[in-house]
Amino acid sequence: MKEGGMNKNILRWGILSTARINRAIINALSFSKVDQCYAVASRDADKAKRYAAEWKIPKWVGSYDELLNDPDIDIIYNPLPNHLHVSESIRAMRAGKHVLCEKPLALTPEDVDLLSRASQETSKFVMEAFMYRHHPQTKHVVDLIRGGAVGDVQLIRGAFTFQIKDEQDIRLLPDSGGGSIWDVGCYPISYARTILGEAPSEVLGSAVFNPSGVDESFYGQLLFPSGAIAQFDSGFRSEPRAKMEIVGTKGELTIPDPFKPGNKYTLLLTKNGIKQEIKGKGNELYLGQIDNLHKAILEGIEPLVTLQDSKVNTQVIVSLLRSARSKQWEKVM
Repeated sequence: MKEGGMNKNILRWGILSTARINRAIINALSFSKVDQCYAVASRDADKAKRYAAEWKIPKWVGSYDELLNDPDIDIIYNPLPNHLHVSESIRAMRAGKHVLCEKPLALTPEDVDLLSRASQETSKFVMEAFMYRHHPQTKHVVDLIRGGAVGDVQLIRGAFTFQIKDEQDIRLLPDSGGGSIWDVGCYPISYARTILGEAPSEVLGSAVFNPSGVDESFYGQLLFPSGAIAQFDSGFRSEPRAKMEIVGTKGELTIPDPFKPGNKYTLLLTKNGIKQEIKGKGNELYLGQIDNLHKAILEGIEPLVTLQDSKVNTQVIVSLLRSARSKQWEKVM
Protein backbone atom coordinates (compact mmCIF):
# COMPACT_ATOMS: atom_id res chain seq x y z
CA MET A 1 0.00 0.00 0.00
CA LYS A 2 1.28 3.48 -0.83
CA GLU A 3 0.36 6.63 0.99
CA GLY A 4 1.81 10.08 0.46
CA GLY A 5 4.24 8.69 -2.09
CA MET A 6 5.81 6.25 0.38
CA ASN A 7 5.53 2.49 0.54
CA LYS A 8 4.00 1.94 3.98
CA ASN A 9 5.35 -1.60 4.09
CA ILE A 10 8.77 0.05 4.41
CA LEU A 11 9.14 1.38 7.94
CA ARG A 12 11.48 4.31 8.51
CA TRP A 13 13.59 4.52 11.65
CA GLY A 14 14.81 7.59 13.49
CA ILE A 15 17.67 7.31 15.97
CA LEU A 16 17.85 9.42 19.13
CA SER A 17 21.44 10.53 19.67
CA THR A 18 24.75 9.47 18.17
CA ALA A 19 25.53 6.88 20.84
CA ARG A 20 28.14 4.26 20.08
CA ILE A 21 25.63 1.42 20.42
CA ASN A 22 23.74 2.79 17.40
CA ARG A 23 26.16 1.13 15.00
CA ALA A 24 24.65 -2.27 15.79
CA ILE A 25 21.13 -1.14 14.81
CA ILE A 26 22.37 0.78 11.77
CA ASN A 27 24.25 -2.28 10.55
CA ALA A 28 21.22 -4.53 11.08
CA LEU A 29 18.93 -2.12 9.27
CA SER A 30 21.26 -2.28 6.27
CA PHE A 31 20.39 -6.00 5.99
CA SER A 32 16.64 -5.38 6.14
CA LYS A 33 14.51 -5.23 3.02
CA VAL A 34 11.56 -3.70 4.83
CA ASP A 35 13.11 -1.22 7.27
CA GLN A 36 15.27 1.83 6.63
CA CYS A 37 17.56 3.88 8.83
CA TYR A 38 16.15 7.23 7.77
CA ALA A 39 17.23 9.92 10.25
CA VAL A 40 19.44 10.65 13.25
CA ALA A 41 19.16 13.38 15.87
CA SER A 42 21.66 15.09 18.12
CA ARG A 43 21.34 18.21 20.23
CA ASP A 44 24.51 19.28 18.40
CA ALA A 45 23.48 19.86 14.77
CA ASP A 46 27.04 19.65 13.44
CA LYS A 47 27.55 16.34 15.21
CA ALA A 48 24.33 14.98 13.73
CA LYS A 49 25.41 16.09 10.26
CA ARG A 50 28.82 14.43 10.55
CA TYR A 51 27.28 11.25 11.98
CA ALA A 52 24.73 11.03 9.16
CA ALA A 53 27.49 11.41 6.58
CA GLU A 54 29.67 8.78 8.28
CA TRP A 55 26.87 6.19 8.44
CA LYS A 56 25.13 7.19 5.20
CA ILE A 57 21.89 8.14 6.93
CA PRO A 58 19.67 10.19 4.59
CA LYS A 59 18.51 12.80 7.10
CA TRP A 60 19.88 14.50 10.19
CA VAL A 61 18.29 16.96 12.63
CA GLY A 62 19.63 19.13 15.43
CA SER A 63 17.07 18.31 18.13
CA TYR A 64 15.20 15.35 19.54
CA ASP A 65 11.88 17.17 19.16
CA GLU A 66 12.41 17.59 15.43
CA LEU A 67 13.07 13.88 15.06
CA LEU A 68 10.01 12.87 17.10
CA ASN A 69 7.77 15.22 15.13
CA ASP A 70 8.96 14.12 11.69
CA PRO A 71 5.86 12.64 9.97
CA ASP A 72 7.99 10.38 7.75
CA ILE A 73 9.40 8.41 10.69
CA ASP A 74 7.58 5.29 11.92
CA ILE A 75 9.90 3.92 14.62
CA ILE A 76 12.22 5.58 17.11
CA TYR A 77 15.29 3.76 18.44
CA ASN A 78 16.03 5.00 21.97
CA PRO A 79 19.64 4.29 23.08
CA LEU A 80 19.78 7.22 25.52
CA PRO A 81 21.10 6.86 29.09
CA ASN A 82 18.96 4.63 31.31
CA HIS A 83 17.22 7.46 33.15
CA LEU A 84 15.85 8.84 29.87
CA HIS A 85 14.40 5.60 28.53
CA VAL A 86 10.92 6.10 29.96
CA SER A 87 10.41 9.81 29.36
CA GLU A 88 11.73 9.85 25.79
CA SER A 89 9.93 6.65 24.83
CA ILE A 90 6.64 8.08 26.08
CA ARG A 91 7.28 11.31 24.18
CA ALA A 92 7.96 9.28 21.05
CA MET A 93 4.74 7.30 21.37
CA ARG A 94 2.74 10.47 21.96
CA ALA A 95 4.32 11.86 18.80
CA GLY A 96 2.89 8.89 16.90
CA LYS A 97 5.99 6.69 16.79
CA HIS A 98 6.61 3.08 17.77
CA VAL A 99 9.72 2.56 19.93
CA LEU A 100 12.56 0.09 20.26
CA CYS A 101 14.20 1.07 23.56
CA GLU A 102 17.53 -0.17 24.81
CA LYS A 103 17.58 -2.15 28.01
CA PRO A 104 16.79 -1.59 30.76
CA LEU A 105 13.41 -0.39 29.56
CA ALA A 106 12.79 1.21 32.95
CA LEU A 107 14.32 1.40 36.41
CA THR A 108 11.14 0.69 38.38
CA PRO A 109 8.10 -1.54 37.75
CA GLU A 110 5.91 1.55 38.12
CA ASP A 111 7.68 3.16 35.17
CA VAL A 112 6.98 0.09 33.05
CA ASP A 113 3.31 0.64 33.93
CA LEU A 114 3.61 4.23 32.69
CA LEU A 115 4.99 2.95 29.39
CA SER A 116 2.20 0.39 29.18
CA ARG A 117 -0.47 3.04 29.67
CA ALA A 118 1.14 5.31 27.07
CA SER A 119 1.28 2.39 24.64
CA GLN A 120 -2.41 1.66 25.16
CA GLU A 121 -3.42 5.31 24.88
CA THR A 122 -1.46 5.89 21.66
CA SER A 123 -1.83 2.40 20.10
CA LYS A 124 1.95 2.37 19.63
CA PHE A 125 4.34 -0.42 20.51
CA VAL A 126 7.33 -0.02 22.79
CA MET A 127 9.70 -2.98 23.04
CA GLU A 128 12.81 -3.55 25.13
CA ALA A 129 15.86 -4.31 23.00
CA PHE A 130 16.93 -7.72 24.30
CA MET A 131 18.36 -8.71 20.92
CA TYR A 132 19.51 -12.19 22.01
CA ARG A 133 15.88 -13.23 22.52
CA HIS A 134 15.26 -13.07 18.76
CA HIS A 135 18.33 -15.06 17.67
CA PRO A 136 17.97 -18.67 16.41
CA GLN A 137 20.46 -19.86 19.03
CA THR A 138 18.15 -18.84 21.86
CA LYS A 139 15.19 -20.68 20.33
CA HIS A 140 17.44 -23.72 19.84
CA VAL A 141 18.46 -23.66 23.52
CA VAL A 142 14.86 -23.32 24.69
CA ASP A 143 13.79 -26.19 22.43
CA LEU A 144 16.59 -28.41 23.74
CA ILE A 145 15.75 -27.71 27.38
CA ARG A 146 11.99 -28.07 26.89
CA GLY A 147 12.70 -31.28 24.95
CA GLY A 148 14.47 -32.80 27.96
CA ALA A 149 18.07 -32.52 26.78
CA VAL A 150 19.32 -32.07 30.37
CA GLY A 151 16.34 -33.57 32.20
CA ASP A 152 14.75 -31.48 34.92
CA VAL A 153 16.56 -28.15 35.26
CA GLN A 154 18.17 -27.78 38.68
CA LEU A 155 20.67 -24.96 38.27
CA ILE A 156 21.36 -22.15 35.81
CA ARG A 157 24.63 -20.24 36.03
CA GLY A 158 25.38 -17.07 34.10
CA ALA A 159 27.90 -14.26 33.91
CA PHE A 160 28.33 -11.00 32.04
CA THR A 161 31.31 -8.87 32.99
CA PHE A 162 33.76 -6.44 31.43
CA GLN A 163 36.10 -3.68 32.57
CA ILE A 164 35.38 0.04 32.59
CA LYS A 165 38.52 2.16 32.51
CA ASP A 166 36.96 5.64 32.42
CA GLU A 167 35.83 6.62 35.90
CA GLN A 168 33.48 9.21 34.35
CA ASP A 169 31.67 6.56 32.33
CA ILE A 170 27.92 7.19 32.51
CA ARG A 171 27.38 3.61 33.66
CA LEU A 172 29.07 4.52 36.95
CA LEU A 173 26.75 7.47 37.65
CA PRO A 174 23.72 6.88 39.90
CA ASP A 175 21.67 9.76 38.48
CA SER A 176 21.86 8.15 35.05
CA GLY A 177 20.64 4.78 36.25
CA GLY A 178 24.11 3.29 36.38
CA GLY A 179 25.20 -0.04 37.77
CA SER A 180 26.37 -3.38 36.44
CA ILE A 181 23.12 -5.21 37.17
CA TRP A 182 21.13 -2.74 35.05
CA ASP A 183 23.72 -2.71 32.28
CA VAL A 184 24.71 -6.37 31.92
CA GLY A 185 23.30 -8.34 34.87
CA CYS A 186 19.86 -7.94 33.29
CA TYR A 187 20.96 -10.40 30.57
CA PRO A 188 21.58 -13.57 32.62
CA ILE A 189 18.47 -12.75 34.66
CA SER A 190 16.38 -12.50 31.50
CA TYR A 191 18.03 -15.62 30.06
CA ALA A 192 17.26 -17.77 33.10
CA ARG A 193 13.65 -16.59 33.10
CA THR A 194 13.35 -17.33 29.38
CA ILE A 195 14.73 -20.86 29.79
CA LEU A 196 12.48 -21.72 32.72
CA GLY A 197 9.41 -19.88 31.48
CA GLU A 198 8.67 -18.55 34.94
CA ALA A 199 9.54 -15.71 37.29
CA PRO A 200 11.59 -16.21 40.46
CA SER A 201 9.74 -16.00 43.75
CA GLU A 202 12.68 -14.99 45.94
CA VAL A 203 16.13 -13.52 45.32
CA LEU A 204 19.34 -12.96 47.24
CA GLY A 205 21.81 -10.32 46.15
CA SER A 206 25.28 -9.16 47.12
CA ALA A 207 27.12 -6.25 45.57
CA VAL A 208 30.28 -4.20 45.62
CA PHE A 209 29.07 -0.60 45.59
CA ASN A 210 31.28 2.34 44.65
CA PRO A 211 31.22 5.52 46.81
CA SER A 212 28.36 6.96 44.74
CA GLY A 213 26.18 3.93 45.45
CA VAL A 214 26.39 2.25 42.03
CA ASP A 215 27.12 -1.47 42.00
CA GLU A 216 30.41 -2.17 40.24
CA SER A 217 29.96 -5.91 40.75
CA PHE A 218 26.83 -7.87 41.53
CA TYR A 219 26.27 -11.48 42.61
CA GLY A 220 22.78 -12.90 42.70
CA GLN A 221 20.70 -16.00 43.33
CA LEU A 222 17.16 -16.54 42.07
CA LEU A 223 14.82 -19.18 43.48
CA PHE A 224 12.07 -20.29 41.08
CA PRO A 225 8.72 -21.93 41.95
CA SER A 226 9.78 -25.07 40.06
CA GLY A 227 12.65 -25.52 42.51
CA ALA A 228 15.35 -24.46 40.03
CA ILE A 229 18.00 -21.99 41.17
CA ALA A 230 19.79 -19.44 39.00
CA GLN A 231 23.11 -17.87 39.97
CA PHE A 232 24.78 -14.99 38.14
CA ASP A 233 27.38 -12.31 38.43
CA SER A 234 27.80 -9.06 36.58
CA GLY A 235 30.43 -6.38 36.83
CA PHE A 236 32.56 -3.58 35.50
CA ARG A 237 35.85 -4.66 37.12
CA SER A 238 36.24 -8.33 36.19
CA GLU A 239 37.76 -10.18 33.28
CA PRO A 240 35.37 -9.97 30.29
CA ARG A 241 33.02 -12.98 30.46
CA ALA A 242 29.69 -13.85 28.91
CA LYS A 243 28.32 -17.36 29.34
CA MET A 244 25.39 -19.47 30.50
CA GLU A 245 25.26 -23.03 31.85
CA ILE A 246 22.13 -25.08 32.40
CA VAL A 247 22.45 -28.09 34.71
CA GLY A 248 19.80 -30.77 34.97
CA THR A 249 19.16 -34.28 36.23
CA LYS A 250 20.41 -35.83 32.97
CA GLY A 251 23.03 -33.45 31.62
CA GLU A 252 24.54 -30.00 31.28
CA LEU A 253 24.23 -27.51 28.42
CA THR A 254 26.83 -24.77 28.05
CA ILE A 255 26.19 -21.71 25.87
CA PRO A 256 29.56 -20.00 25.24
CA ASP A 257 28.09 -16.87 23.60
CA PRO A 258 24.56 -16.50 24.93
CA PHE A 259 24.02 -12.77 24.65
CA LYS A 260 25.81 -11.89 21.41
CA PRO A 261 25.66 -15.01 19.22
CA GLY A 262 26.80 -14.78 15.62
CA ASN A 263 25.99 -16.26 12.23
CA LYS A 264 27.25 -19.62 13.44
CA TYR A 265 27.14 -21.01 16.96
CA THR A 266 28.16 -24.05 18.97
CA LEU A 267 26.42 -25.40 22.07
CA LEU A 268 28.10 -27.94 24.36
CA LEU A 269 25.98 -30.76 25.77
CA THR A 270 27.49 -33.07 28.39
CA LYS A 271 25.82 -36.36 29.37
CA ASN A 272 27.41 -39.16 31.38
CA GLY A 273 30.78 -37.44 31.02
CA ILE A 274 30.53 -37.43 27.21
CA LYS A 275 30.70 -34.00 25.54
CA GLN A 276 28.79 -33.30 22.33
CA GLU A 277 28.98 -30.20 20.15
CA ILE A 278 25.67 -28.98 18.75
CA LYS A 279 26.16 -26.54 15.90
CA GLY A 280 23.65 -24.19 14.33
CA LYS A 281 23.22 -21.26 11.99
CA GLY A 282 22.29 -17.82 13.25
CA ASN A 283 21.79 -14.45 11.63
CA GLU A 284 22.73 -10.80 12.04
CA LEU A 285 22.32 -10.30 15.79
CA TYR A 286 20.10 -7.22 15.86
CA LEU A 287 18.03 -8.03 12.78
CA GLY A 288 15.63 -10.39 14.55
CA GLN A 289 14.25 -7.75 16.89
CA ILE A 290 13.86 -5.32 13.98
CA ASP A 291 11.89 -7.91 12.02
CA ASN A 292 9.79 -8.81 15.08
CA LEU A 293 8.81 -5.20 15.77
CA HIS A 294 8.10 -4.65 12.06
CA LYS A 295 5.76 -7.64 12.04
CA ALA A 296 4.05 -6.52 15.26
CA ILE A 297 3.36 -3.09 13.77
CA LEU A 298 2.02 -4.26 10.42
CA GLU A 299 0.20 -7.38 11.59
CA GLY A 300 -0.87 -6.31 15.06
CA ILE A 301 0.77 -9.26 16.81
CA GLU A 302 2.33 -9.05 20.26
CA PRO A 303 6.12 -8.48 20.22
CA LEU A 304 8.30 -11.33 21.49
CA VAL A 305 9.55 -9.20 24.39
CA THR A 306 6.33 -7.99 25.96
CA LEU A 307 5.91 -5.17 28.44
CA GLN A 308 4.89 -7.73 31.06
CA ASP A 309 8.15 -9.58 30.41
CA SER A 310 10.07 -6.34 30.85
CA LYS A 311 8.17 -5.52 34.03
CA VAL A 312 9.07 -8.87 35.60
CA ASN A 313 12.77 -8.41 34.77
CA THR A 314 12.62 -4.95 36.35
CA GLN A 315 10.91 -6.35 39.44
CA VAL A 316 13.64 -8.99 39.81
CA ILE A 317 16.45 -6.43 39.52
CA VAL A 318 14.83 -4.03 41.98
CA SER A 319 14.34 -6.92 44.43
CA LEU A 320 17.97 -8.01 44.03
CA LEU A 321 19.22 -4.49 44.72
CA ARG A 322 16.98 -4.34 47.78
CA SER A 323 18.39 -7.68 48.94
CA ALA A 324 21.98 -6.50 48.48
CA ARG A 325 21.29 -3.68 50.93
CA SER A 326 19.15 -5.63 53.40
CA LYS A 327 21.52 -8.64 53.20
CA GLN A 328 18.63 -11.11 53.24
CA TRP A 329 16.34 -12.97 50.85
CA GLU A 330 13.67 -10.76 49.35
CA LYS A 331 10.37 -11.61 47.73
CA VAL A 332 10.06 -10.52 44.09
CA MET A 333 7.46 -7.75 44.03
